Amino acid sequence: MRVIVGIDNGVTGSIGIIYPDGTTAFLKTPVYKTRSYTQKEQFIHRVKWDDIVANLPPDSFVLIERPMVNPRAFIATTSALRALEATLIALEMINAEYTYIDSKEWQSEFISSAIIGHNRMKEASKEIAIELFPCHTSIINKHGDGDGMLIAEYARRKYVDFV
Repeated sequence: MRVIVGIDNGVTGSIGIIYPDGTTAFLKTPVYKTRSYTQKEQFIHRVKWDDIVANLPPDSFVLIERPMVNPRAFIATTSALRALEATLIALEMINAEYTYIDSKEWQSEFISSAIIGHNRMKEASKEIAIELFPCHTSIINKHGDGDGMLIAEYARRKYVDFV
């Protein structure tokens, strides 16, 4: 069995890792702050792709949450797509196999359809990830959700024959 990785895409995302021996790791997506590419003086966060390379074993199986693309949310969409590109560069550098998943698909495995709204979904993600992975309680609480870990667990459950 290979290492299974779940990536909640974006500069505020997270990465869940499940090793073949059953141990796990959960980390916030590594980012750094830099000046924006716009004329207006402002700063943006960018994914530290080299930290992803350093934290993921070669030949991992990775399930990535598809980025939000919405023309009405141009700035958020641009950030999500920049983050995805940096993440893909890192995954290709370690020869990881990856595929995409929509948030609703993995969420339906863990979170009741009765839970509606961004904040309630994040709270539910946090509570469920802590229940399933209590060793990561502190970092999940600090991060605010357990999406990356739940995506990795979804991949473990659904893709186990392929990894």
